[in-house]
Amino acid sequence: MDALKFAGGAIVGGICKVATVVLAVLLLVVTACAGTGWWLAAAARDEALARLTAEQGASAALRASIGIQNSAIKSMHDATVAADKRRRAAQELAAANGRRLDAAQARLAGARATTCDEAMPFVNQLLESVR
Repeated sequence: MDALKFAGGAIVGGICKVATVVLAVLLLVVTACAGTGWWLAAAARDEALARLTAEQGASAALRASIGIQNSAIKSMHDATVAADKRRRAAQELAAANGRRLDAAQARLAGARATTCDEAMPFVNQLLESVR
């Protein structure tokens, strides 16, 4: 029986040693995989941070260009408003001049002249009325 116990103990001891080696190798593989995973995650994080920095720069440039465009649009609007005011003033002036011309022509409606000397007083009156 002692030989059987001894053989059984040797087998169990051998199995334990093999199991220990297998577990050590498995632990080494798992640790290596975890380390590789951490390394890949760190590399991906660094790459993502670099892309984020580049995108933030592009976004800042776009924001600046949008600001320039907005200020250009505002100045165009201001110029349009000023031009519209000038247009209205010119239309009112043209209408007033047209009314003065119509009134002067109405006053001279019955005037008849056959020579230049006879027409000059009427022309002078028309010019004075329009002025």
